[in-house]
Amino acid sequence: MSITSTSIQPCLWFDDNLEEAARFYTGIFPNSSMGHMTRLAGEFTLDGLAFRGINGGPDHAGFTEAVSFQVTCRDQSEVDYYWDSLVDGGAESVCGWLKDRFGLSWQIVPVRLYELIHDPDRARAEAAVAAMMRMRRIVVAELERAADGAGHE
Repeated sequence: MSITSTSIQPCLWFDDNLEEAARFYTGIFPNSSMGHMTRLAGEFTLDGLAFRGINGGPDHAGFTEAVSFQVTCRDQSEVDYYWDSLVDGGAESVCGWLKDRFGLSWQIVPVRLYELIHDPDRARAEAAVAAMMRMRRIVVAELERAADGAGHE
């Protein structure tokens, strides 16, 4: 990996389990690999995006929803794969959000959601958003049913 003065790279602060987290994440995403790891810091790549991590101790370890990573999925099978893989040992939240076992927040979002919420028919778009707001894992078929039923009640 080559870092230039214009590189932007996420750096995640872990208590002392960076390598465990990197192995977990690289086992889920395609085009991923472990880089150089030391006791204090290391590098890993997730689907082509380079990350740096540090084992900085508990003083500042811990993540909040203020920073999350979004996974855009082409279909329901990808939504299900990433949701099930990342939430394992973590916790579900709402609207396609989850926290993994390390406390990092993820948004698992199907492309179809964006298509529906940008539908030129405002009633369809609003119905899709309302359906999404009631979900934990986003279910494409339920979004489509809600959009298709908009204005037909």
